[in-house]
Amino acid sequence: MRRIALVTLVVDDYDEAVRFYTGALGFHLVEDTPRPDGSRWVVVEPGSEAAGTGLLLARAKDEAQRASVGDQTGGRVGFFLHTDDFARDHARMTAAGVTFLEEPRHEPYGTVAVFQDLYGNRWDLLQPAG
Repeated sequence: MRRIALVTLVVDDYDEAVRFYTGALGFHLVEDTPRPDGSRWVVVEPGSEAAGTGLLLARAKDEAQRASVGDQTGGRVGFFLHTDDFARDHARMTAAGVTFLEEPRHEPYGTVAVFQDLYGNRWDLLQPAG
């Protein structure tokens, strides 16, 4: 079996990113390990540890990386968070201060709304149809 295990997300600060992803989005902190160079190996996942792809939260190390924080996909939706209960997660995320950029809409493929993370990266919250 092959799968994408991690996707790197460049962030300004480890702790603020962990608070956002575990608090506002309800992700689980899977690992937070200090590294000899002063960086950390920080992994969060949206579901249980066996649920699939996680995010490696990587602190920007230089000006080029800092410039990409919040715009890692050129303003496009770059991340897709699937849910089995759109209304529940939308309400919880809204109450936690997550910024949705549109009202929920019903498409042939499911119920969806675009939101942004704490840095401005765009995400779809999506409950697939059927």
